[in-house]
Amino acid sequence: MKASIIVPTKNPGSMFIEVLQAIRNQRADWPFEIIVVDSGSTDGTVDEIKRHPEVTLIEIPPNEFGHGRTRNLAISKARGEFCALLTHDARPVDEYWLSHLVAAVEQDSRIAGAFGPHRAYQQHSAFTKRDLENHFSTFERLPFVLSRDTDPERYKSDQGWRQILHFYSDNNSCLRRSVWERIPYPDVEFAEDQIWASQVIEAGWKKAYAPNAAVFHSHEYGPFEQLQRAFDESLAFRTLFGYRLGGRFMRAARSAAALSLADWRWGRAHGVRLAQVARRMCNDVALVAGHSLGARSEWLPKAVKARLSRDKKLFYSLR
Repeated sequence: MKASIIVPTKNPGSMFIEVLQAIRNQRADWPFEIIVVDSGSTDGTVDEIKRHPEVTLIEIPPNEFGHGRTRNLAISKARGEFCALLTHDARPVDEYWLSHLVAAVEQDSRIAGAFGPHRAYQQHSAFTKRDLENHFSTFERLPFVLSRDTDPERYKSDQGWRQILHFYSDNNSCLRRSVWERIPYPDVEFAEDQIWASQVIEAGWKKAYAPNAAVFHSHEYGPFEQLQRAFDESLAFRTLFGYRLGGRFMRAARSAAALSLADWRWGRAHGVRLAQVARRMCNDVALVAGHSLGARSEWLPKAVKARLSRDKKLFYSLR
């Protein structure tokens, strides 16, 4: 078996019908399988999967789910030489998504894994679309295959470069199973994909970017949701990777003001509705505040930290 497509699910709603259809529509010159791991969906997802006998369903209790652990379980059951991973809300843009991902890994025997770009769903805001385009355009400007040997001195001294090297997203990725057998996913509640990428890079493997293997995947958050997600992200990155995403008060205030002003100008220049611009400016402040609070969470009372965390399982595991 050439490839396996793996998708963890938990109450994805009706959108998963489209995701599964896009997966089933993949075209390749070699055989592939589809594996879905469901951790207690109650919204009809399991019934939908069972309507397609070519899809292998693995059911686990909700309390056994773990971002790294569950993906390891699915890969251990897979037969593919390459394992492509999606989340239940990431829909391949076209029928060649899988072929592009596998080709990106297969081009060099030292490539451990590859990831592809995300595009915003049509109903999401102009800011969300712009942010995803800007983020993935970074990788368009770099060599599509990277390793620590791409620039050894920069790897040692430049934290930002190391962040680029370990960026890897299991919303849309593909790994080489033989590498996973040596370096499986860590059993963690956050950033299992980026920790894995950091480990394989450190071990001397390469990673690739597959620009043509795009998926639709985006979210819209309110200001408090944005603050909570930023808090969790900052707390986790400080704990797991040892660097702070947020600055002290005055620096954070300047950052929030600069972001808000830039988004005001961009929104007005591109004809974005005023209400959407105002919402975005609130989210800018929430993002910077969440990063700053997460980076210095040791100063906060436990009750406040628990309230700020959106992912309680993540929060308590990091503690």
